[in-house]
Amino acid sequence: MRDRDPDHIIAVYIMASRRNGTIYTGMTSHLVGRVWQHRNETLKGFTADHGCKTLVWYEPHELIVTAISREKKIKKWKRRWKLALIEARNPQWLDLAEPWFREGHPTLPQPPTGPHLP
Repeated sequence: MRDRDPDHIIAVYIMASRRNGTIYTGMTSHLVGRVWQHRNETLKGFTADHGCKTLVWYEPHELIVTAISREKKIKKWKRRWKLALIEARNPQWLDLAEPWFREGHPTLPQPPTGPHLP
């Protein structure tokens, strides 16, 4: 990836209400900011209505167009495929964004590596 502000990462992501709970797939050009909005319910709608505040999976992209394409593809997947995607990289369903909101986070960590599903 090109050098850029680590907070401004183009990414496809999945938020969850809890393990095996309601999940939401989205895309953003500012991952940290968007996750903050979900966590603080400043975005009204599905995620606020269903309590999707935990970042359980994300995939950085170099280009918006590839992120949009990937998001659309994942949104069409069966739920079990999305759950398998989360479990492959984050079997404990940990909040991957939790360290970002501690005071003075230095950089956006890269997601764990793991298999890509269809």
